[in-house]
Amino acid sequence: MDDSTASPVLVDDKTVALDAEGYLRDLADWSEPVAEALARQQEITLKPAHWEILHLLRGFHRRHQMSPASRAIVSLARRKLGPEKGRSIHLMRLFGGSFAKTANRIAGLPKPDNCL
Repeated sequence: MDDSTASPVLVDDKTVALDAEGYLRDLADWSEPVAEALARQQEITLKPAHWEILHLLRGFHRRHQMSPASRAIVSLARRKLGPEKGRSIHLMRLFGGSFAKTANRIAGLPKPDNCL
């Protein structure tokens, strides 16, 4: 296992450890304030549309014990939030070009297996 780490984030006087790619070392460290700090690192200000996706991802992870990749996120958002929100372009507007990696990182989940 790679022991390299990214700079930790400080949230409410607690240091939250990150791995080399900026994902949480301990998934139990996630909270909404942690998500906001992780989003700031990506220059993203979380709005209600972001939170909808983040909560969907966390629910998916609880059910399947894995982080969804791009296609699964699009499909999940389409089913749960409707066709306009279940489009890659919508997700890219929210989280950038690598939306699966960025959204999972902010949601406090591991990197999806098939993301480079």
